[in-house]
Amino acid sequence: MTENPQDSYTIGVDYGTLSGRAVVVRVADGAELASAEHVYPHAVMDAALTASDHQALPPEWALQVPADYVEVLKTAVPAAITEAGIDPAQVIGIAADFTASTVLPTTADGTPLCQQERFADRPHAYVKLWKHHAAQPHADRINALATERDEAWLPRYGGLISSEWQFAKGLQLLEEDREIYDATAHWVEAADWIVWQLCGRYAANASTAGYKGIYQDGAYPSEEFLGALNPDFASFAADKLPHEIFPLGSRAGSLTAEAAGWTGLPEGIAVAVGNVDAHVTLPAANAVEPGKLVLIMGTSTCHVVNSENLHEVPGMCGVVDGGVSAGRYGYEAGQSAVGDIFGHFVATGVPAAYAEAAAAAGQSVHAYLTDLAAAQPIGGHGLVALDWHNGNRSVLVDTELSGLVLGQTLATRPEDIYRALLEATAFGTRTIVETFVSSGVPITELVVAGGLLKNTFLMQLYADVTGLPLSTIVSTQGPALGAAIHAAVAAGAYPEVQSAGEAMGERVIGAYQPDPEARAAYDALYAEYTQLHDYFGRGGNDVMRRLKKIRREALTGTEGDGAAPVLEAPDELA
Repeated sequence: MTENPQDSYTIGVDYGTLSGRAVVVRVADGAELASAEHVYPHAVMDAALTASDHQALPPEWALQVPADYVEVLKTAVPAAITEAGIDPAQVIGIAADFTASTVLPTTADGTPLCQQERFADRPHAYVKLWKHHAAQPHADRINALATERDEAWLPRYGGLISSEWQFAKGLQLLEEDREIYDATAHWVEAADWIVWQLCGRYAANASTAGYKGIYQDGAYPSEEFLGALNPDFASFAADKLPHEIFPLGSRAGSLTAEAAGWTGLPEGIAVAVGNVDAHVTLPAANAVEPGKLVLIMGTSTCHVVNSENLHEVPGMCGVVDGGVSAGRYGYEAGQSAVGDIFGHFVATGVPAAYAEAAAAAGQSVHAYLTDLAAAQPIGGHGLVALDWHNGNRSVLVDTELSGLVLGQTLATRPEDIYRALLEATAFGTRTIVETFVSSGVPITELVVAGGLLKNTFLMQLYADVTGLPLSTIVSTQGPALGAAIHAAVAAGAYPEVQSAGEAMGERVIGAYQPDPEARAAYDALYAEYTQLHDYFGRGGNDVMRRLKKIRREALTGTEGDGAAPVLEAPDELA
């Protein structure tokens, strides 16, 4: 080790869907001294390019402004250092994690195309956030061709490529805005772009390249395959994707003078390669060992586990050698909406009287509904729901699917539906667990991190539904702490990520234990969930796809010609 952990600190910067957060962490033991948050001014542009713009984006779009990410460095990092009360000279490294695949087109020097005046009104010039699902038709074509050709990399992704990933979004860009595509020198993951801004070097990380960029065994899909999708797409990987991939925890470069000015940190300190927000959480929970399935539960849930061996798991998001930590195969699965489902119901489906009662009790509506739901016997609501309000990521990998609540009567109350939705997300996780286990990847423990950890009823529900002990991360800022752990490794304070996690990460082992009686009661509901899951998700009835098609046509007034809209740019970019 090249630095004294007792006298040094690192900064972890966690880029989420709506904001970025910086955390100051002591290298010796992972103590979090302070944090600060910066909310993105432009948030998620999923309706229009500006709040005043009356020209709507098409359905399933989700864009962001990359300048918002730099503002996190300029505001949250200095604020966290000030709050921590440390000497910035004691900071030895900085690292960032990001949602993924969150990708943007840039020039050769990394300038986002949306920052060029000629492209400021073109949606395809902006960041496509992870939940941009408008590339589903392109993902469908990729999957059909890969299946037809029996591509060797397809089983590494459970047999299906997501519309959220680099290649589907890249093909959409080519076919909907050729001028932007031709102007794109680099198709860059935001995790790598922000590192580029920090150290002046484009250093692509192994996690996003492997999980979101179909980079397996040292190669992307072949030019022959890509050309069969579209002849002009043949050189996409060769021309627009990175070919020097850096292992996680390695040093991307040194903090530039400009970035030092933004952050208030010393010029020349270590900048770690980027990472995915979910993946960095494993060392933060000291859960790098195989068998520990880490659930990062927030607006969505990402499920990550290490294994010593390579297996094909249907419908997972990917398995990558060294994708989470060196020397092991990292597996990822996920649910596209969890907290978002609960939030949507509270925002749209709860009578005013419930909000008033919650306020009178000094509770949030979520807490009020949770208490009412927890008082019910299992199955007492007579409902079962499907947790597909933002599509299904695993194990069906289909963004065209939609949510469902079955069994409502005139006696159904809001707390009944709320509980059914909570249970549906747990059933979705059980489906993922059972798929892993049946494919040869053992799961012996759930480890939960993220904002939903505070709902103790939900945590016990997950333990009961899955029949597994559930541990909880100690940190309230798991991804940011995980990034700080990687920064410590990049700075030389620890030899590798696992030992750094053992020193700096922590979890409460077995905080929730499954109740056998509750598990047996949930089995009956889970059986109904599984029948609905397979009927609507595996081709028994494609009504959800048909309804989405009807909606798209109704909103656009046309069956769609694939053309991208031209909209007004944010004022400061125009």
